[in-house]
Amino acid sequence: MHYYSSKHNFYGGNGIVGAQIPVGAGLGFALKYKGMPNVAVSMYGDGAANQGQKYEAANMAALWKLPVIFMCENNLYGMGTSNERAAANTNYFQRGDVIPGLKVDGQNVLMVREVMKFAKNYVLEQETPLFLEFLTYRYHGHSMSDPGITYRSRDEIKHVRLHRDPINQVKRMLVENEWSTEKELKAIEKEIRASITADVERALKDPMPNFEDLYANVQTSKPYIRGVTRDLNSEAYDI
Repeated sequence: MHYYSSKHNFYGGNGIVGAQIPVGAGLGFALKYKGMPNVAVSMYGDGAANQGQKYEAANMAALWKLPVIFMCENNLYGMGTSNERAAANTNYFQRGDVIPGLKVDGQNVLMVREVMKFAKNYVLEQETPLFLEFLTYRYHGHSMSDPGITYRSRDEIKHVRLHRDPINQVKRMLVENEWSTEKELKAIEKEIRASITADVERALKDPMPNFEDLYANVQTSKPYIRGVTRDLNSEAYDI
């Protein structure tokens, strides 16, 4: 769960619910400290919005005027429950106290793009953090242990698919505004499906990892596994 790439300015996710939020505040502090004209975007779900570290991070960000966008992806349901049962205030964009906030349709790709452009400029120009709430949805369960239909109806899921699906929305916008044609979109979809199929086949043919792969990209001079020691300069193993 810990994917990081300083090359691509990506520093998440995180295995602890909401723990990426103070990391985002720290990145905002680094940007301000170094005088870099950029912003940190800290993303979290409606379930993580009730975590205490979020409000500690928000307080510091507001106090120090850090360039941070706190982005809540509100898909209406946490793990096994609706947000109405978990949060006294489900208007997550209003929960920044002195920090301003906006609620946005997260299913509309063009709206998301324009809001993010505005948000970056606003944070830098006004020298303030910002709360964004993107209203979105998930069709399936939260995990393997969450069937996804015990706390909502199949009709609700079907309604969102028909009327709010982000891919269908962008297809309609592209065709209605003559930015693309049905034929072009079908060709793109066919190309993507073929690419995914090829990737799946390649992954299935990959060999199983071996013992040495445990130490790949691990920065240590003397790896240790319980009951096992290994000399990096030797193929000998002591049990």
